[in-house]
Amino acid sequence: MKTFFPINQFQSLKTPFYYYDTSLLRETIDCINKEAKKYEKFCVHYAIKSNANPKILSIINEGGLGADCVSGGEIRAALNAGFPNDKIVFAGVGKTDWEIDLGLNNNISCFNVESIPEIEVINDLATAKNKIANVAFRINPNVGAHTHANITTGLAENKFGISMEDVDKVIDLTLGMKNVKFVGLHFHIGSQILDMNDFIALCNRINELQEKLYARQIIVNSINVGGGLGVDYQYPDRQSIPDFATYFATYHKHLRLRPKQTLHFELGRSVVAQCGSLISRVVFVKQGTHKQFVILDAGMTDLIRPALYQAYHKIENITSEEPIETYDVVGPICESSDVFGKAIDINKTHRGDLIAIRSAGAYGEIMASQYNCRELPKGYMSEELI
Repeated sequence: MKTFFPINQFQSLKTPFYYYDTSLLRETIDCINKEAKKYEKFCVHYAIKSNANPKILSIINEGGLGADCVSGGEIRAALNAGFPNDKIVFAGVGKTDWEIDLGLNNNISCFNVESIPEIEVINDLATAKNKIANVAFRINPNVGAHTHANITTGLAENKFGISMEDVDKVIDLTLGMKNVKFVGLHFHIGSQILDMNDFIALCNRINELQEKLYARQIIVNSINVGGGLGVDYQYPDRQSIPDFATYFATYHKHLRLRPKQTLHFELGRSVVAQCGSLISRVVFVKQGTHKQFVILDAGMTDLIRPALYQAYHKIENITSEEPIETYDVVGPICESSDVFGKAIDINKTHRGDLIAIRSAGAYGEIMASQYNCRELPKGYMSEELI
């Protein structure tokens, strides 16, 4: 599905801004539901950290997905968007007391816990409210992922999760507490993963742990494998919807679930990345000594991924049909890292042209900052501009 840009409507809008193709978003959600429903007890949550635009959240809630939250603010965003309390899970390595209280007060489905001190605090806070908190242990499986080092989360050296060696100790501690209930295991090995072998490796590690627990006659209600499925940043129109069929089939084939266990997924990037584009206007075209620069009114404050991860985003001049030329596409921020792409081939560009930076629906608007006292970019839905 090729994204259509309503260029005439864009001309009247202040740039930079985010544009979301809601038809593609709904198609993506429909595909997720279709593929997940092929297998009994597959439950999909949306990772709100990837994009918390209220209109995006409303569409995703309408699509029937649950909500994966990593802060109190995200819990509030989920509740405000209408996500049912019993479909909200709360993860994160540093939950504060007020955030835990918020989850307890709203009877959320589960806390994905990452340390013994966290379990003890949740038990104390739940005791004070005379409530029982469902907890799943986030396990660090020491499984690598073929992705950028900054978005790998499943290695022993990462800050996330409880080590495999400590599982028995944590279970024993939890079973002795009156106000927490051990209901599941949680994993997440990283993001932007396209090699299914990484997920197979996770399945194998989970199978090993399940056997170990089974020997103790422990069978948990749920297994949560996180998310991590990547998207095609190179060719967003060629594969606008990720390969959810292969993704879910991989877990169905390689993960040995026990009877009555549910399998939970926390998809973020793969849900929203391709539906969003950052739209920017060309401020200047500058001829340098050895190259020419396209200077945009969007910068790393609006989309930080290229500066932070050296991430690639396809860049298109959507108002020019002139022959292709090569440019460095940069922003106005007073940082040398404020570069969207080097040696980028796009149609010959002039001041005032509109540039689309594609596949920016995930970790774009949500990570925007006001560095250099810049305004935050607005987000517009395609259905608003028809």
